[in-house]
Amino acid sequence: MYAVIRVRGRTGIKKNLADTLDMLNLTRISHAVVIPETSSYKGMLQKGKDYITWGEVSEETYKLLLAERGRLPGNKRVTEEYVKENTDYDSIDSLATALYNGETTLKEVGLKPIFRLSPPRKGYENTKKTYNEGGSLGYRSENINELIEKMI
Repeated sequence: MYAVIRVRGRTGIKKNLADTLDMLNLTRISHAVVIPETSSYKGMLQKGKDYITWGEVSEETYKLLLAERGRLPGNKRVTEEYVKENTDYDSIDSLATALYNGETTLKEVGLKPIFRLSPPRKGYENTKKTYNEGGSLGYRSENINELIEKMI
């Protein structure tokens, strides 16, 4: 699974690129989504590479992300009680494992598909260069986990 984070804003963006980012539910800076690794999503990521960063999220980071930043409609936090009462899972960890393995989706469980993060501690490196050039944009493989931990 890929974790995708929007790094740059909306000013001066072309319409077809803005539509692609809207389809990914990335409408604001520091919003994150977790998506499966399919060819259509990979094409969308390549199209938006100048505005987003992405990489393979680990299961531990996904559990942390869901526990800390997962939200219900009405901007309510995800609690153990909600998970026990409204899903087939007994804890947030077991729900996160099922989501990570593709057994269920956030929509089926009743959670918002987006995670609103704070800007990273110590800031972004450079919002106009790729990750390989010392910036923050584009593909960063396993290093996305470090960025997410800075942003939670």
